[in-house]
Amino acid sequence: MSRRRPEMGILLARSLALLALLCLLLPCHGKLSTKFYAKSCPGLATIVRSAMAQAVAKEPRMGASIIRLFFHDCFVNGCDASILLDDTPTFTGEKNAGANANSVRGYEVIDATKTQVEAACKGIVSCADIVALASRDAVNLLGGPTWNVQLGRKDSRTASQSAANANLPGPGSSAASLVSAFAAKGLSARDMTALSGAHTVGRARCLFFRGRIYTEPNINATFAAARRQACPQTGGDGNLAPFDDQTPDAFDNSYFRNLMAQRGLLHSDQELFNGGPTDAQVRKYSGNAGMFATDFAKAMVKMGGLMPAAGTPTEVRLNCRKVN
Repeated sequence: MSRRRPEMGILLARSLALLALLCLLLPCHGKLSTKFYAKSCPGLATIVRSAMAQAVAKEPRMGASIIRLFFHDCFVNGCDASILLDDTPTFTGEKNAGANANSVRGYEVIDATKTQVEAACKGIVSCADIVALASRDAVNLLGGPTWNVQLGRKDSRTASQSAANANLPGPGSSAASLVSAFAAKGLSARDMTALSGAHTVGRARCLFFRGRIYTEPNINATFAAARRQACPQTGGDGNLAPFDDQTPDAFDNSYFRNLMAQRGLLHSDQELFNGGPTDAQVRKYSGNAGMFATDFAKAMVKMGGLMPAAGTPTEVRLNCRKVN
């Protein structure tokens, strides 16, 4: 018996090592947990918060950009950091998909944060989890709610530009198509309305709201005239305007008050209050900032639970821009 015990110990060690290797290469999606890194990287939340505080202090708009980065990651095959992968001569990622190209930003902030995390806990924390934490901190640093982030995601070893083109709602979306797109991800119309409230911060390019300010009837005339100053009918595609011109860098509920006054910047924004299924929820949020904050936090946790499909090869990337 004394000889068999060491042999069994060796077999067990080998089995655990094999399991660990498989979990690096294939999705071993255990249940996400707020305490996932409590022992392996206890300083993680502090590192990410500090990096985001520096980024938002330098440029408040970056907070909105990181929130959007998280959304655009999760909506395409789950929250797997696939959006962070650079194109290569043999690989086409998601960065140049229609909704992302020359639009999604903040990659350098995630890179800088990852470098700091790696210095403290090498090879432990996924890029996907860093994005999830960073988006929570972005909201809170701009004056919005905070929440406990579920952690334990892995990074995908692949990405899909076609899936990004198919899954990300565009600025011309109708209320019905928005409800449908979110429902396909297990998110309710209420979740969708709350998450749309992220447009209380950030900017949009003239290219995406030109049609609304020049041709749509359900728009406040003074608001439209002001937006036209920086968005001519031809040219100036990259000129920026705030989604919420009342408090452009404060995470609050004024976005919903703007919609009720027909001051939504994008067609898809105003669709949330245009005689459709989300009108009642917009009214509630416009008059109850606490309800919006609570619902937004819950919806972010729910969206953050979207996982890659079974069989998707995953790992913990050392560099968020490329597979190991």
